[in-house]
Amino acid sequence: MVSEDALVMTYSKIRLFVPVLVLRKLLFSIGILSISLISVGSSAQELELEKDELKLGFIKLTDMAPLAIAYEKGFFEDEGLYVTLEAQANWKVLLDGVISGELDGAHMLAGQPLGATIGFGTEAHIITAFSMDLNGNGITVSNDVWAEMKKNIPIGDDGKPVHPIKADYLKPVVEKYRAEGKPFNMGMVFPVSTHNYELRYWLAAGGLHPGYYSADNITGQIDADVLLSVTPPPQMPATLEAGTIYGYCVGEPWNQQAVFKGIGVPVVTDYEIWKNNPEKVFGVSSEWAEENPNTHLAMVKALIRAAKWLDENNNANRPEAVEILASSSYVGADAEVIANSMTGTFEYEKGDKRDVPDFNVFYRYYATYPYYSDAIWYLTQMRRWGQIGESKSDEWYADVAKKVYRPDIYLKAARLLVEEGMADEADFPWASDGYRAPQTHFIDDIVFDAKQPNGYLAKFPIGLKGATTADSETASAAVAGD
Repeated sequence: MVSEDALVMTYSKIRLFVPVLVLRKLLFSIGILSISLISVGSSAQELELEKDELKLGFIKLTDMAPLAIAYEKGFFEDEGLYVTLEAQANWKVLLDGVISGELDGAHMLAGQPLGATIGFGTEAHIITAFSMDLNGNGITVSNDVWAEMKKNIPIGDDGKPVHPIKADYLKPVVEKYRAEGKPFNMGMVFPVSTHNYELRYWLAAGGLHPGYYSADNITGQIDADVLLSVTPPPQMPATLEAGTIYGYCVGEPWNQQAVFKGIGVPVVTDYEIWKNNPEKVFGVSSEWAEENPNTHLAMVKALIRAAKWLDENNNANRPEAVEILASSSYVGADAEVIANSMTGTFEYEKGDKRDVPDFNVFYRYYATYPYYSDAIWYLTQMRRWGQIGESKSDEWYADVAKKVYRPDIYLKAARLLVEEGMADEADFPWASDGYRAPQTHFIDDIVFDAKQPNGYLAKFPIGLKGATTADSETASAAVAGD
């Protein structure tokens, strides 16, 4: 008879190649389900889980990778968690699923927990104790728009366009289209998405007005030179090809897909707009977190391990991650397309592939830590474009950030991993007050100090600040007067 120790050893090996829930069913069918409940480490025995079967949501983007890796590598199961990962149709459906309890948690836009908590759109208290990644987005324009832009872009000694490419070079194209009576339409993925704010930031830095929101006009197109609208990420390339939009901001692999299909050119990455910017988070409802504190810790532990795996040994695991993500269960794009950015390169114009080792960052630079300052940047952009309609005090920004972003939960999970030998002490910012030092790496060179959000807003020539609102003429006055 085979010993239990031998079964555990065999289980540990085959788990690397067989999805965990498939393996669990197999074990059940042969009468040794108890083996699937044995943790290779001791973490599952240390945390008394309130709930061990979970359904987690995601959108088909490469930055959902920590979820896929935590599942495929058995990190969830090491914590005693049996997880189903389920792709969602769009960001609203995903958020509604977390609010209703249909989903226990989800891969979210960083602005979603903040927007929901302050009542922009669907109102609910959502929290995050885990930041999923840094960078990972790009802005793509159609071939026709690129041909016009390129006429004005400096060329380097290598014969290639000089980067970063600013929206200054898009401005004459937009003006030409408008003179011809054609509104200039661009896509972004959701009103509180990083993509919306990055696209707006890039356009405004080049002197193009991306439009305001107001209480009675939620299109975000008040006073706009460029009309932004929502398009789900996987539909971006087809919408561009159809001519409905002239460009878009989206995460991978949907910028590289435009290159492979020959329908568009990525002109700038978010790494060039704001170096090492936070992108997605893992969100749960506040009520769920209160009811399931140990389960929450266990999930965060598994996700931290997955992020570590993705970045360790100089991204040595990325080729394997690409193959996993290419599955129709996850991103469902060709591995070659995903690899174009996931393995440390990025292709702009066809054939212009450049090294961008930090295009996707999952662990280094404390990428997984939920900084209050990251939350405050998103809140400043909500205020800048009218999603927050009235002036707020600096204290208000800090209070909302602390209500939504939960580094205290994150550090509890990190401490458990260190004690178990699964992570190093140096991997985590134990002494942080939750704020990054003032950040300088923006495309317009404006410094962001999260402890002075109103002072930050006052620096922008385009955007709401102080007591200005976007009801009607005051929005225009705010811009014209600066």
